Amino acid sequence: MNIGILIIAHSPLASALRDCVLHVYPESANGVLALDVPPNESTETTRLTALALLQQLGTPNALVLTDVFGATPCNVAQKVVDGVSSRLVAGVNLPMLLRTVNYRHDPLDVLVSRALAGGTQCIMQVAVAAPQNQTRKLHDQENHNHHQ
Repeated sequence: MNIGILIIAHSPLASALRDCVLHVYPESANGVLALDVPPNESTETTRLTALALLQQLGTPNALVLTDVFGATPCNVAQKVVDGVSSRLVAGVNLPMLLRTVNYRHDPLDVLVSRALAGGTQCIMQVAVAAPQNQTRKLHDQENHNHHQ
């Protein structure tokens, strides 16, 4: 059985991430839900909505992904996740989400590990190559030093 995934993040990030993942995995629409947390919504309202969405997933196990540890979406998620049949990972990004959707059939503990790996392994500095056949002229640097 597939594990349900609930994204809880600052509005409109949760819905945007869900839209992106459904572009790649459109068949996962029922198993990936999003809760956008607006700036002025009470935490109790958000908590009740999150609980309803977890039930809507219709699976005994769920992975909840939030954007920022310590922020309202994460704090609310901590109140609805039990640590046994549902788990919480903060710092959601698109590579993490794609990895979790791809491996939703894995056990919950394994899925949490895959989420963490997917989120961190895809963060990298990408080198920018210098334009080809364009050498810097020495006098150009000398003429512009006063602007720095």
